[in-house]
This record gives sequence, C-alpha cells and structure tokens, in this order.
Amino acid sequence: MIDAAVFLKQREQDNMTTPKKIILLACGSFNPPTHMHLRIFEIARDYLHRMGKYQVVAGLMSPVHDSYGKKCTVAGRVRPLGLRPQDLASASDRCEMVRRSLQTSNWIHLSDWECRQTGWTPTRQVLHHHQELIDSIVNGNLDNSTKRQRTDGLSWASELGSEQLHVKLLCGGDLLESFDRPGLWKDEDIEAIVGAYGLVVITREGSNPLRFIYESDVLTRLQRNIELVTEWIANEVSSSRIRRALGRCESVKYLMPDPVINYVHQRGLYGASRRPLAAGVRNGTADICTDAADDPAAGKRARPDLEASRRKEARL
Repeated sequence: MIDAAVFLKQREQDNMTTPKKIILLACGSFNPPTHMHLRIFEIARDYLHRMGKYQVVAGLMSPVHDSYGKKCTVAGRVRPLGLRPQDLASASDRCEMVRRSLQTSNWIHLSDWECRQTGWTPTRQVLHHHQELIDSIVNGNLDNSTKRQRTDGLSWASELGSEQLHVKLLCGGDLLESFDRPGLWKDEDIEAIVGAYGLVVITREGSNPLRFIYESDVLTRLQRNIELVTEWIANEVSSSRIRRALGRCESVKYLMPDPVINYVHQRGLYGASRRPLAAGVRNGTADICTDAADDPAAGKRARPDLEASRRKEARL
C-alpha cells in the first residue's frame, strides 16, 4: 500500500517540475474540417495545462495525401468510416479549407507537407518529419539553400525560443483501438509512435480506453506516454454526415466554420451547388444550395413561408 505522505510529496515534486513544451499534431483527411476537428485541440490543451506536465505551444493539422483515398487498405493510418475514393476532395481543396477554418486561431496551424509528397506517408514518418523539422528550426541549423523550402508554413516555430519542443500525436479513441486491428499497423510503428512521441487521446464519455490499454502488452508497457482526455461535452459532428447533408442540399451551418462553408459552395464540393453564393451566404447568414439572387423563382421555392407572409401583408 502506498504511503499517503510519500504520494503527496511525489505529486508536489511533479508539480514543481517545469512543464515540457509540446506541439500537438493531428493527422486526418479533414474532408471537410469541422468544428470538432478544432475543438479537440482546445480540449487537449486545457487538460494538459491543468495537469501541469506539459505546455502546449502550438497545434498542427496535417491533411492526408490524395492517394489515401485510392487505397483499399492503408497500413499505419485509420481510414474514416464510409470514406469512398470519390468522397475525398483534392489535397489543395482540403488544405484551403483547413487554412480558412484556422483564421480565428492564434496557435493552431496548417501543415501541407503530407499533401506535397509523391504519395501517402505513414503516421510514424509524418511525426518524424515534423519533429526533425521543428528541431532544425529551433536550433537554427538549417542551411540557407533549404531553409525557405523546409520552413514553409512553419515559420512561427522560430519564434518559440530555443527550448526543446516535443511533437505528440493528437487523436481520437478510434485510433487507439485501431492498434489492435490485424494488418493495419506495424509493431515497430506502434512502438515508435507511442514510445518516441506519445499520444494525446480524446475519448468519449462512457468509453473504456484503459481496458483496451490493459489488454495490449505494448500499450501497457508504454502507458506513461499516453494521455487520456475525456470529452465531457458530447459532439457527434462528423465529416461523413456533413458530406451527406451537403449532397442533399441541407444546411450545415454551425457544423463547420462559415469560411469553409462558403468555399465548399464556391467550389461545388461534395455535391453542393457551384453557383455564386447569395448575399446571405457570403455574409455567413445562410448556406443554401440555390442562389435566389440569380433565380428569383428558385428563391420563392426556397422560402415559401416568406413569400406567403409578404402577400398577406400586401392584402392588408
């Protein structure tokens, strides 16, 4: 039995230790990016700061390469449920949507490195690249010939000082459980991802990630590198449901940032209208599939309640 005084003394010493500075890296299709993709960064940062072990200095969203959607099985990466090859928007579109979704964030950034590669990159290599690159930026040992190319989009890292920064993978509970899926992950990749970098896992209320860790010898051995963060405010928003709604001309307002909604309609992504947006849509007050400004008849069909009200007022 642990002596209470010893336990409290150890806890006090842990709290006095200077928190390690970390960068949270989230990999995914972001097809499209939703408010929940952004919320997990905030949830994780609040928890890690409250625990006192880490100081989150930045977040990175890394959209996956286009070839990801063309594979039937993807080793070392979890394929979102229901994602078909034709559902995956181009890398340039997804990067632009992420960029627009981050307009109001002063600490989460886009990394388009994955999308600029010649093919799909395993998660382990993505973590390795970003850790190596951030180390190089912080230490100032990039030669001039490659500095601009390699630091493109990560220039903010040079403002973080010269202290060592650690990259950790931010993910959902589904990724943690996928480690047990046969043929999906290589054992050495799991060892490197959890052992060398570490996981910050956002779990849902009612799930039991500790049991899953207990049933895995590898995860049990590396458990000290896994931070479990419970998402107490349930949010069932998913990219697949948003794509379905857009294809049915249903509103997706308040499910993802307005600049992203505008971009989806401008580009005609996921079956949404490719018409120029009506004034209300441009101002972020609506997201309809038909532009009433270009087609008055369509406007009447879209808002029969408004037209009926106007006719009633005219008779009065």
